[in-house]
Amino acid sequence: MPNMLASLASTADTLAAYSRVLEATQSNVANASTPGYAKQRIDLYALPFDPHGGATGGVRAGDIQSARNEYAEQAVRTQTTGLGYQSQLADGLTVLQTNFDISGNQGIPQALNNLLQSFSAWGANPADPSARQAVLQRADAFAQAFNQTANSVAAFSRDTERQIGSTVGQINQIVGQIRGYNQLALQGNKNDAGLSARTHAALEQLTTLANVQSVFENDGTVSLTLNGQTPILLGDQQYPISASLYQAAEPPPVNLLGAGSMRLQASDGSEVTSSGGQLGALLKLRNEVIPSLIGDQYQTGDLNQMAKAFADRVNGLLTSGNVTDGPPPQAGAAIFTYSTGDATSTAASLSVDPAVTQDQLAAIQTGPPEVSNGIPLALSALAVPSQDSDRINGLSFSRFYGQTAGRVGGLLSDAQNNKDVQQSLLGQAKDLRQQYQGVSLDEEATVLMQFQRAYQANAKFLSVLDQLTQTAIDILRV
Repeated sequence: MPNMLASLASTADTLAAYSRVLEATQSNVANASTPGYAKQRIDLYALPFDPHGGATGGVRAGDIQSARNEYAEQAVRTQTTGLGYQSQLADGLTVLQTNFDISGNQGIPQALNNLLQSFSAWGANPADPSARQAVLQRADAFAQAFNQTANSVAAFSRDTERQIGSTVGQINQIVGQIRGYNQLALQGNKNDAGLSARTHAALEQLTTLANVQSVFENDGTVSLTLNGQTPILLGDQQYPISASLYQAAEPPPVNLLGAGSMRLQASDGSEVTSSGGQLGALLKLRNEVIPSLIGDQYQTGDLNQMAKAFADRVNGLLTSGNVTDGPPPQAGAAIFTYSTGDATSTAASLSVDPAVTQDQLAAIQTGPPEVSNGIPLALSALAVPSQDSDRINGLSFSRFYGQTAGRVGGLLSDAQNNKDVQQSLLGQAKDLRQQYQGVSLDEEATVLMQFQRAYQANAKFLSVLDQLTQTAIDILRV
């Protein structure tokens, strides 16, 4: 009788062990699509079976084990950071490229071609008032094309600044969520599967925005550093980051009125030089790509350089000639004006002097020998320059602009190609993580069938024990 009671107790313990395994399986099935969830397992251990020694056998359930693999998780986060960077860079450059047409059908290329053609037409008829007026009109359209492009790039710069501020805010918000999860872990919930899933899902979202390194501590909390150097979360203490415009004093600025750069700062005010992810791409656009086009404290920018060089060359040629031979000879007037106080605003301020009329355009090249249409011919030669004074950095104005637009296009092409590579790498990392810790419904179904049969076997065993117990009771009654 004692052996039968012991067997009943052993069977009850076995059913309790099976119940724990099925609870883990139920949790896996219920959370199969939950972001950040890793499957759980409970191992069963056989107990000694020795009827003579009173050991009734059975099974014991071990501790619940998570299939989470932090190496696989880190691989996914690393590739997520890379994809966030390349995707944001490609998106930004796609918008920026719309300002740099290379087909010649709009924008600066079209305006430049039209102006050069008007110079050529004026050269064919130097005394024709309509040809002179066409030069002024197309010069004005040329200036407006530079204005529009420079202002569009400046607007893109301001929008990028707003995106940087918004992204920094998102980073601080997500880190605050993870701080809350750390607090729950410190309250004794460090083994909670749901808490772990929420933490890892938040980490994956965070690494899209910036290069954040994570270290899981023994107390269940996660410590976060930006670029592996700047702490942003330690235990339940958060250290927010910030971003602001910064006017550098060292090295001394070349353009005192030029735009500053966006600076990322840690909570103690120290500068964070790199960030990766979407934030890193936004900082690159704002602090490197955009200044190369419209300038900043340390560079003039290609648009300003081209606008100034072209305006100065046209003005120089026009003022070197005469409108009439006289007497006395009447010198020609410059047509272009721009702000001379800020080298980074030349393109945005370029305009045609409204005081200049078509009668003030000089066509006569004084020589010797004097050429009645020498100035228009020299101006039209800017299309295919033969001397260094008609070039900018050794290139024709058309080629210089093409080089600038091509650089933007090249950056976009590289970003798009790198984005495709990163998507592939991220897909591989996620597939590998799925192999380690993902929930397979087929596998869970197999576990359910296995323990269904185990329950049936235990039910039969209980039935036999019930019959034996009843028989023993009947014998005792006789």
